[in-house]
Amino acid sequence: MKNKRIDLSCDECKSLNKGMLSGVCSHVITEMTDNKTCTMYKKGQVLFHEGTRPLGVFCINQGMVKVYKTGMDGKEQIIQLAKEGDLLGYRSMISEELYPVSSETLSEASVCFIPKTDFLNALNNDADFNQKLLKAVCKELGVMAESITNIAQRSVRERLAITLLLLKDTYGTDPVSDGPVEINLTREDMANMVGTATETLIRLLHDFKEEKLIETNGRKIKVLNSKALVKVANLA
Repeated sequence: MKNKRIDLSCDECKSLNKGMLSGVCSHVITEMTDNKTCTMYKKGQVLFHEGTRPLGVFCINQGMVKVYKTGMDGKEQIIQLAKEGDLLGYRSMISEELYPVSSETLSEASVCFIPKTDFLNALNNDADFNQKLLKAVCKELGVMAESITNIAQRSVRERLAITLLLLKDTYGTDPVSDGPVEINLTREDMANMVGTATETLIRLLHDFKEEKLIETNGRKIKVLNSKALVKVANLA
């Protein structure tokens, strides 16, 4: 069965002001709306595969997407969790290189696809957007460098604490309770983010639960003590 197409204009998108397209000139937004396509994806569907050629960029309207690289042993290494307002695939498209990573939905998601020509026109016609994108690329490269350092120099326990803090920020706050949203990831996905075996991750999560740092409900995790996690991660 084919994915469902939806009619969604950028100026009506609730995620517009959350991401990189916020502040883009209205006429540029109108041009992108006229030529983009919006699709509803089910959980576990792939947006793009590693090694394929980018034809445009993906903008997440709703839901969450994992960006990952597959190792020689076939194991995934999750690079990023993208959420509402995030753009995917623009670095490879601009550099005219094949995707170095793959992306897959972690939940039901609505995602817009902006063709290459329209996205590049937006860059050329909006200097502020061009500058914002350049800053985003530089920031992501810095985050990647920091991530590599963390993997190389930190213990698994420290890396898990850092990952939980990052996931807490990614998932944000529950608009109803104004409290932390439950992190909803498989243990395998989380282990791939931390860079450890699933069994080790499960054991450490049990330890964190015993230490009252988190609480769990099935596979869902809620961070209870961010300050303590910062200390565990040796970030303070």
